[in-house]
Amino acid sequence: MKHRIRSILATAGIGVALLLGTPAAPAAAAPATASAALAVPVAHSPLAVSPLAFSPVTAPVPPQPPAPPTEPQGTVSVNVGNGKPSQSIVILIALTVLSVAPALMLLCTSFTKIFVVLSITRNALGLTTVPPNQVLAGLALFLSLFIMGPVMSDMNRDGVQPYLKGEKTQSVAFTDGVKPLREFMLNHTRKDELALFTKVANRPMPKNRDDVPLSTIVPAFALSELRAAFIIGFVIYIPFLVIDMIVAASLMSLGMMMLPPVTVSLPFKMLLFVLVNGWGLVITALVASYH
Repeated sequence: MKHRIRSILATAGIGVALLLGTPAAPAAAAPATASAALAVPVAHSPLAVSPLAFSPVTAPVPPQPPAPPTEPQGTVSVNVGNGKPSQSIVILIALTVLSVAPALMLLCTSFTKIFVVLSITRNALGLTTVPPNQVLAGLALFLSLFIMGPVMSDMNRDGVQPYLKGEKTQSVAFTDGVKPLREFMLNHTRKDELALFTKVANRPMPKNRDDVPLSTIVPAFALSELRAAFIIGFVIYIPFLVIDMIVAASLMSLGMMMLPPVTVSLPFKMLLFVLVNGWGLVITALVASYH
């Protein structure tokens, strides 16, 4: 029994020695005690790490400052061959003009005056929704294009086409192209309005027409157009007001005080307007006021 126990302990000692890296003892050393078989030097253990195994720690390298930026070498040109503007620039300018086209049409053309006169004419007839605003706006738009046609042709000839052909720079083309529009607005702007907006802007009075800036011409022109439209509207209102007064007096003399005079006078005003070709007279007067 003791011999068997010694054999088991010797076998266990050999297994532990193999795991810990210790050379196995020969079979003849089996009579050794269990404590001697399990005694393994720590120096031969693979888990024992020598302090000399680590390399010395080096100091961290400080970060280098970033390199200074270099000047750009390439250039961006908005022109193509022969000084002509590129297609992208032309499209950008066209989109910009289209975005401000409503404001330009209202303040720099005859649209406002024509639309106001047509609206006053409709109200003088006693009609509130006939013709509708869309019809009046469309009629005013095409009349404005008819009146502004020569001005737009001059602007295209002096500014747009030379710029597209590369004959003028952008600033020169703008200055030359806006001259016909300046002349048109100055010819239909009263001096009182020009003096008013010059005074409001705290600017000295210009010595001649060329010294008046666009920021003064545009609002002065719009105010002059409204004044002229109200004068024309007053003249148009007088005949229809006379008809209303005659109808009201007739109804009073007949004792029909409960009958609204406007209801009775409306057919007579429409008949008078059609007989004298009222729309034609109004449009002719509007177009003639710009020539």
